Amino acid sequence: MSTPTEDLSAAGVSIWLDDLSRTRIQSGNLQQLIETRSVVGVTTNPTIFANSMTNPDDTSYDAQVHELAQSGASATDAVFAATTQDVRDALDVFRPVYDATNHVDGRVSIEVSPDLAHDTEGTIAQAKELWERVDRPNLLVKIPATKAGLPAIAAAIGAGISVNVTLIFSLERYAEVIDAYLTGLETAKAAGIDLSTIHSVASFFVSRVDTETDKRLAAIGTDEAAALRSKAGLANARLAHELYEKSFASDRAKALLDAGATLQRPLWASTGVKDPALPDTLYVTGLVAAGVVNTMPEKTLEATFDHGVVTGDTITDGYAQAHQVFDDLKSVGVDFDDVTQVLEDEGVAKFIDSWHGLLEQVTKGLEAAR
Repeated sequence: MSTPTEDLSAAGVSIWLDDLSRTRIQSGNLQQLIETRSVVGVTTNPTIFANSMTNPDDTSYDAQVHELAQSGASATDAVFAATTQDVRDALDVFRPVYDATNHVDGRVSIEVSPDLAHDTEGTIAQAKELWERVDRPNLLVKIPATKAGLPAIAAAIGAGISVNVTLIFSLERYAEVIDAYLTGLETAKAAGIDLSTIHSVASFFVSRVDTETDKRLAAIGTDEAAALRSKAGLANARLAHELYEKSFASDRAKALLDAGATLQRPLWASTGVKDPALPDTLYVTGLVAAGVVNTMPEKTLEATFDHGVVTGDTITDGYAQAHQVFDDLKSVGVDFDDVTQVLEDEGVAKFIDSWHGLLEQVTKGLEAAR
């Protein structure tokens, strides 16, 4: 008997864990998840590192913080030293997966500073710095899909850096992300860079879409609006997958793929269910298709392993229904363009808040160590 996570992997979904800590690496837990839960990658963000590094029960950072304090490091320098070490160590754990999957999986992401979300040149410079400092081929540098982030994505890809594009909510922005990826590949090709060494995923957020949309549907208060609750997240992701298929079947994309480029895989992020009335594996079992990534918080991963029901592809036959959901949302008065803009603004703001909270806590730790 196979487990649900093995079934999910067999259906072509790459399971990534949306969490990382030094304790998880050093205790062997990360390796255990690879062996028992079919985990083949990890994503991180400032909130994850803040939770890990400021946990009073986690002493795994104490020695490094003390050493950094004695060297006079700033909080920013200390955070980058600690997080790049964690990511580098996790990448080494995943190296056998990276090799076994022909470099597709075995990936770990590290994010540029959220303060740079609206700074194109700053993002490019830091993406290059992180790529050089971590110095592992299976790294993904995480860049947000803000307007300022788009040219930074193209520039990073063009320089041969593998990128996880994060905070994508709308189909319009996703189309721009794909364009930025293809533009970057064209730049890399012209520079003589081996396109097969450049990998990318496009992180499309799911549960937050339902949270914001359902709030608006409740305010509308009609039966028609109520019937659309908790449908927007899956529908939006399915339409993103439809756009992915169409975009990478274009002549422009085919020419790059023929030259050795890899597909920029859709990644389902924010897959932890926030509404307790919904099945806790909804954004996993409802978004199955070969060649996608699902990055899960541990709670969702364990729920999937325990009772997830994987029935094969649950995306590609749902395009027409997904279009209908959006027609219906428009007819009841939901401005989905505003929904996605609010979510992008909130997403950037939350990461900035977490980043500053992390810097504040690390500053206190450095001062205490000094």
